[in-house]
Amino acid sequence: MARFRHQKPSSSNSSPCRCRYDVFLSFRGKDTRKTFTDHLYAAFVEKGFPTFRDKEEVERGEGIKPELQKAIQQSRSSVIVFSKDYASSGWCLDELVFILEHKRISSDHVVLPVFYDVDPSHLRNQTGRVGEAFSRHEENQQSPNKIKQWRVALREVADLSGMVLKNQANGYESKFVNQIIKVIDDKLSRMRTPFTIAPYPTGMDSRVEFINSWLQDGSTDVGILLINGVGGIGKTTIAKFAYNSNYRGFERSCFLEDVRETSKQPNGLVLLQRQFLHHIMSGREVKIHSVGEGNKKIRDAIISKTVLLVLDDVDHMKQIGAIFSMQDWFCPGSKIMITTRCAGLLRDHELSNCTVYNVETLNANESLQLFSWHAFRQAHPREDWMKLSEMIADRCGGLPLALQILGSSLSGRPIDVWKSALEKLKAIPNNEILQRLRISYDALQDNPDDQNLFLHIACFFVGKRKDYIVRILDGCDFFTVVGIENLMDRCLVTVDQDEKVSMHQMICDMGREIVRLESKEPANRSRLWNDKDSFNVLREKSGTETIEGLALDMHMHSLNTPWGNSDEENFRKD
Repeated sequence: MARFRHQKPSSSNSSPCRCRYDVFLSFRGKDTRKTFTDHLYAAFVEKGFPTFRDKEEVERGEGIKPELQKAIQQSRSSVIVFSKDYASSGWCLDELVFILEHKRISSDHVVLPVFYDVDPSHLRNQTGRVGEAFSRHEENQQSPNKIKQWRVALREVADLSGMVLKNQANGYESKFVNQIIKVIDDKLSRMRTPFTIAPYPTGMDSRVEFINSWLQDGSTDVGILLINGVGGIGKTTIAKFAYNSNYRGFERSCFLEDVRETSKQPNGLVLLQRQFLHHIMSGREVKIHSVGEGNKKIRDAIISKTVLLVLDDVDHMKQIGAIFSMQDWFCPGSKIMITTRCAGLLRDHELSNCTVYNVETLNANESLQLFSWHAFRQAHPREDWMKLSEMIADRCGGLPLALQILGSSLSGRPIDVWKSALEKLKAIPNNEILQRLRISYDALQDNPDDQNLFLHIACFFVGKRKDYIVRILDGCDFFTVVGIENLMDRCLVTVDQDEKVSMHQMICDMGREIVRLESKEPANRSRLWNDKDSFNVLREKSGTETIEGLALDMHMHSLNTPWGNSDEENFRKD
């Protein structure tokens, strides 16, 4: 039990503070530290609640411990264990006053009084052992003002909805502990979610419906779900939305963000294992130095618990191989979700319970609505801006990332800026969107042939039949069939039921921008898809050996050239 003279929270102390603990345990150490409170603390930790319990008795005469003030302010709740001699401790009463003042400052702070072996009426009326304790405080010449504060605090806490051992568990402490855990769980669950979701989750309910159903299917298998889609389509947001709604249904839960980036760091897989253990072991720091050591500790931590695990932004099997090697260790009913841009991630692994969820782009109405929320802070564009809004939203192709970035960037800007931005967008993609989308292209850096194939398709072959593309590019020494499969795995291209190769407009723009940035002079770029650039290079005979292919619509130009007008003749590879 912390013992300190009461100090009113200062403005700095009372400023919003990031919560570190779910529970702050307040108690009189001499009464219950090694008995009831110890069992209660162990139960909170076992159930996954980060809990603060002062480990040391504070010597008489010491002032308030700053770390205790901070711990109270960084806790979502305070559980106060009232034992028979609680009121005998001025330091306990000071802590009670501080907790109640913090509750008044932070209205969402939960206070749960636990009447272990004292009746609430004794606190309210200050009779029995409580009255005797106050008589001693007065005899010891405590400040009348301080005694008044203590009396007011005891009456206030006695009127709160609390837990009484003799009434609610008939004296059975283990049953009483479980009831306290459930009450705190219910109270905190109503007021918090692990993640703050995007402020305008347009289209989210319909997209997360399937995942919620999968998470709640009651299966006793260890389920694995691959959430797959192009960059910027909202995979992580969807996963967080589903996680917020379902994590309470599991004994342990963990959301590992940015797996791709973390795995690139020195000893990256060990870092991921540490993060996983930190989450499922109630915030405790776990020291591991190798993947093998991590595997053993993870096995011990999860073998008897249902776990919800999310691995966000995975692009290589080695990043999650250790998890799947331990699949048999997960308790029946556990669920694993993986977000990825790589559809073929699990192709070579025999995972009988693997389900794939392909995230689709927003439809036209949803796109316009999401764009409007970010541009106008309302569900529909202003009337004078409707046409421009529709054109920009259409250009985004239902990609939430692009709609959010462009909507926010144009918010509050005059209409001539909107018109200019639309024209620029047709020629040069927004750089922030480009950098986010380029991640999938850069992931192919170990296979430059696939990168080149992607750029060729982006510049010349979007909407063409697959067999047509194969015929041309196989003649240019590409292994086109397997290359297209690799690009499909990375969500860079799709092949529809008519065997036409398609690409999201923003992905296509990204590919063409990569080529455009090769040189300011079109004649020094590897590919010329723009009709005007191709025409000028041919007319001026300025082409260089850098050019691998060009496209030109012969119907638009009256040229005395030796070239025909077929696409095959307009594409060459040097």
